Amino acid sequence: MAFSFSPDTFQRIKGRGAFTNPPNRFEPFYYLPDPGAVESETIKTQVFRDTSKSIISSNDSPDVGFDYSINPYRGCEHGCIYCYARPTHEYLGFSSGLDFESKIVVKEDAAKLLRITFLSKKWKPQVLALSGVTDPYQPLEKKLKVTRSVLEVLTEFLNPVTIVTKSFLVTRDIDLLRELARARAVAVGVSITTLDGGLQRYLEPRAASADRRLAAIEMLARADIPVRVLISPVVPALNDHEIPSILQAASRAGAYGAEYMFLRLPGQLKDLFENWLDTHFPSKKKRILNQLRSLRSGQLNDPRFHFRMKGEGEYARQVQSLFKNSCRRFDLNKVPLTLSTESYRRPHRFQMSLFD
Repeated sequence: MAFSFSPDTFQRIKGRGAFTNPPNRFEPFYYLPDPGAVESETIKTQVFRDTSKSIISSNDSPDVGFDYSINPYRGCEHGCIYCYARPTHEYLGFSSGLDFESKIVVKEDAAKLLRITFLSKKWKPQVLALSGVTDPYQPLEKKLKVTRSVLEVLTEFLNPVTIVTKSFLVTRDIDLLRELARARAVAVGVSITTLDGGLQRYLEPRAASADRRLAAIEMLARADIPVRVLISPVVPALNDHEIPSILQAASRAGAYGAEYMFLRLPGQLKDLFENWLDTHFPSKKKRILNQLRSLRSGQLNDPRFHFRMKGEGEYARQVQSLFKNSCRRFDLNKVPLTLSTESYRRPHRFQMSLFD
């Protein structure tokens, strides 16, 4: 089900990336506002409790670099308009638009469930990703500390973990991350999409500034915690020219490596992003979308493994060459990082607690 509004139909909502809620593909009915209607100038965040009985999710994708992940939050207050996780909110009965960034589902028992998993004889220590979908350090984490409680368990057992975030809040947990790093059991990825503050406020309305993210990289590196930069997503004709400057800034801050991926637009994200372009970059819309289609055989999304992140064709090769040359220039990706499970442990006091 496609939807389309003119850029004048809705005004930009303070602190939010989307303008409205598109239809949920799983729901038979949808509320369509009257033409010319304007959403509230502010939308408050609502928090919902996730009562799942398990905490580790698995995937079989060769594109993401991990097999198992922990997602403390579903939905994300950062409100990044490009977020590929937006359509996953439809599985909860919500919309991929404003609902995704204002109705956050929290796994309050995440640490408890993880401890139970680690104490099981069936668990074989392996690298976990925190998080595979939404940011584990989004604004609510400052108050709820669910991610920190998960990290505490990971540290007690020294189970290796990779973290991806665009939040300075990750520096709050340097004490735990440093202990994991000593056991070669952690790697942090800090996402930087642009160094342009004006663009960043439109793309990621509630995320930390690029300066704060670079400061986070610096603080983590100084604490001997392996940290890399992620340029995600690369948007043709919008931020692709920034690849060298982002890599240079991250290298100076202490990053050891870098990755990138192109914007992909699954499900209703396609319509959300097109309406966002109509409002903020109408003159660039056609070029951006055409370049994206050139990456994916004329489509805006290609779900095939090995192609969905990096695309194919001449433009994809040009960006790959620019990225690799820039990494060599700024001494990134020189030595691969491998996390270890050798230090994994099951603390005796937890084993005894099973019989209390």
